Amino acid sequence: MNFSGIILGVSAFLIIGLFHPIVIKAEYHLGKRCWWMFALAGIGFCITALFIGNTVISSIVGVVGFSCFWSILELFEQEKRVKKGWFPANPNRKK
Repeated sequence: MNFSGIILGVSAFLIIGLFHPIVIKAEYHLGKRCWWMFALAGIGFCITALFIGNTVISSIVGVVGFSCFWSILELFEQEKRVKKGWFPANPNRKK
């Protein structure tokens, strides 16, 4: 039996699920100005994935990298959701 697909599917599901609260917390504490951190992390993970010999682990690291890239878009969307009142704004952050 080959469990690679199942491992990748479960990993992608968990990684995407983990990035939702990360984006919410990042926007709350840092605002959208932290987008470059996600960009650098995404580039780092994608480059790292190129040098990993194990296909499953390389794929998981690649999913993390592209989840970082997707989080940049979600940061800007999260700011809109905060403005709509769907999520709390950080009262200590200057506008």
